[in-house]
Amino acid sequence: MQARLVAGVDTSTQSTKIRITDAQTGALVRFGQAPHPTGTSVDPESWWQAFLEASKQAGGLDDISALAVGGQQHGMVLLDDCGRTVRKALPWNDTRSASDAERLVGMLGAPQRSPDEEDLSGEPLLRGRQRWVRAVGSSPVASLTITKLAWVAANEPDRAARVAAICLPHDWLSWRIAGHGTAENAASAHLDQLFTDRSDASGTGYFDAAHNTYRRDLLAMAFGRSDVTLPRVLQPHETAGIADPSIAGRDVPGGCLIAPGGGDNAMAALGLNMELGDVSISLGTSGVAAAVSPDPVYDMTASVTGFADCTGHWLPLACTINGSRIVDAGRAALGLDYEELSRLALEAPSGASGITLTPYFDGERTPNRPEATATLHGMTLANTTRPNIARAFFEGMLCSQRDCLELVRRLGVDVRRVLLIGGGARNAAVREMAPAILGSDVLLPATDEYVAIGAARQAAWVLSGDDSAPRWPITMQDTLRQPPTPEVYERYVGYRG
Repeated sequence: MQARLVAGVDTSTQSTKIRITDAQTGALVRFGQAPHPTGTSVDPESWWQAFLEASKQAGGLDDISALAVGGQQHGMVLLDDCGRTVRKALPWNDTRSASDAERLVGMLGAPQRSPDEEDLSGEPLLRGRQRWVRAVGSSPVASLTITKLAWVAANEPDRAARVAAICLPHDWLSWRIAGHGTAENAASAHLDQLFTDRSDASGTGYFDAAHNTYRRDLLAMAFGRSDVTLPRVLQPHETAGIADPSIAGRDVPGGCLIAPGGGDNAMAALGLNMELGDVSISLGTSGVAAAVSPDPVYDMTASVTGFADCTGHWLPLACTINGSRIVDAGRAALGLDYEELSRLALEAPSGASGITLTPYFDGERTPNRPEATATLHGMTLANTTRPNIARAFFEGMLCSQRDCLELVRRLGVDVRRVLLIGGGARNAAVREMAPAILGSDVLLPATDEYVAIGAARQAAWVLSGDDSAPRWPITMQDTLRQPPTPEVYERYVGYRG
């Protein structure tokens, strides 16, 4: 019997990747990839063209029975009443709305509003963060969609007035795959056919995942109006629709089913078969520590976001804007490629002879310092060597992720396993240093595209109609072990404050 195939689409910050997968076994069949443009103001059409090119590289989608899209979270896509984009999209890593985030926090930080908030204390910004966390699980930072909407309303009112629908990158691409938003159907935009899932909706700042409802009052506070179409929020394995026959499923009876899709971090967790007690640390463009929780998580310090996952549970996570790009900065500074930088860093002793990098090159989200810059501390004539500087870049990146791990642990998450994934996990120096700086053994899943795997697994789940997602095997390449070096992280904490 011929295998049924599903496609997992990863529309990330840097590229679109498509993994064609055997729906029964999870085995890789074909793969394609195409790059995205750089920058933090992006025409969504470039994502569509990358999807088409990645589909071509993957040998086409004619034989695919179902697909799902995992995408970069928080990005803002604005559509007019004809389904056309009103302006270029603002991805998650655009920080122009930092002051708008603080303004929104302050707006909820007014004196006590109701008796059930008597326990809220502190200055207006503290009270505001606590109220936002209670409302939607997270407090506004520049990454979240709601702050970008506030920026558009304040700086581009003419464009804001033309907005008929608001969606996220994965929502928009899924909608396009279903055949909407093209020049040919502009007369009937079908904005009501936009859809999303709990995981991506929970990263907007105007969706309450605990009650599965949009908070249009908060949307109105930020955007000045709430009379816009928002994507339908589907259940984890609900069928969203059928792919446009010109794109996928032409050789499949009944066409290619489209699954709800989800945010990239939730899709990676699904791809890794993560369970309670597992924490993944992903080193990509951003750095993310994420754990699976059976219950909503409310961090009143607003450091950990209470997002939903792709299975009906929750995915508390702490995210940094600066991930593996920290190593890219080290390469640029020292004029080396990845392997050369790694070898040079491993020539230096643990702690880089006292040099510490606080790696906030593009500002930072965890901790929330959007205007910060990176700093090398502790340099002397004796220790300022190329190996020490190289090592400081790797240690700074891993200490930043240790921050995220500790924040998740502080909320009561019982951390039993730490899994290291993402492009940065392939680096020899990262593998050598990670267990020592993170303070525990680290599991290293085999190098793969776990967002795309998670999307493919969700597609197979929708295709099967079963109550639970299929169990696909995950290969653990190694268990990384090194004696802990708490002094490295402690010195880093002292410098970052």
